[in-house]
Amino acid sequence: MTGCTLPSAAVPDVASTPAGGRGDELSGELTIYAAASLKSAFDELAMQFERQHPGVDVRPIVYDGSSTLATQLLEGAPADVFASADEANMSKLTDAGLAVDPELFATNTLVIATPAGNPGGVEDLADLADDSVTVVLCAPEVPCGAASQRLLATAGLSVSPASSEQNVTAVLAKVAAGEADAGLVYATDVQGRADVEALVPEGAGEVVNRYPIAAMRDAANPDAAAAFAAFVGSADGRVVLKRLGFGAP
Repeated sequence: MTGCTLPSAAVPDVASTPAGGRGDELSGELTIYAAASLKSAFDELAMQFERQHPGVDVRPIVYDGSSTLATQLLEGAPADVFASADEANMSKLTDAGLAVDPELFATNTLVIATPAGNPGGVEDLADLADDSVTVVLCAPEVPCGAASQRLLATAGLSVSPASSEQNVTAVLAKVAAGEADAGLVYATDVQGRADVEALVPEGAGEVVNRYPIAAMRDAANPDAAAAFAAFVGSADGRVVLKRLGFGAP
C-alpha cells in the first residue's frame, strides 16, 4: 500500500511520557474511526489514553467495516484518526491525501465461528460449501470479506452465503444468534465468548490481514491524533492487542 510502514523504533512511546511532558500538554476532543474488529482493543486503549492524558476526551469511537468508514471519510466525515483492518482501504485515504504516514500495528487471521454446541456439525472449511449448511460471510468489499474470499479460493471452494454483511460484527451476531450454522470471522472476535465456538481452518495462517493506523491530514486535534496513533503502536498498546489475540505487525 502507499506509504504504509512498520512501526519504527523512532515512534515515541507516549505511554512512558513523564508527567509534565508532552502528554500533559494534550487537550481537546479526539474522534477515531476504527474497524469493527478493533472494538474491544480500541475501547480499552482509548480509556488508557484518556487516563494518561486527562485533558483529552476520546469521543465514542465510530466502528464499522473499513470500507464503509473509508467511504465516509472520503466524503468528508470529520475524524482525527483512522484504523483499518486492511491496507487497501487505508490506501484509498493516503492516495487521496487525507491520511498521513500510516503505520502497521497488528495482524489478524480467520476462524470458522459456529453457534455454541456447533448444531450444524461444521468440522472444516469444506463444510461451508455444503448447501445444507447456512453460512454468513462478510461482503467482499470489506477486509474480512476479502480475506474470506482469498481463503475459500485457496481451498478451491465456492460458498453461497445466506447473507453478506458489511462488517465482521454483524457476521458474528448472526452466528451467535443461531441464524447461521457458521461464518468466517477474525480469531480475535471469538476470543472469550461462550456463545460461539471456533475452528481454525486449514490455510488460515496464509491469509493474514494487516492493520494500519494513521492521523488524518485535516485532523481537528493533530497532536492528540499523532499521540494516539503512536500509543497504539507502543509497547503498552501492544500488550493490550496481544492479550486480545492480535498478532504483531
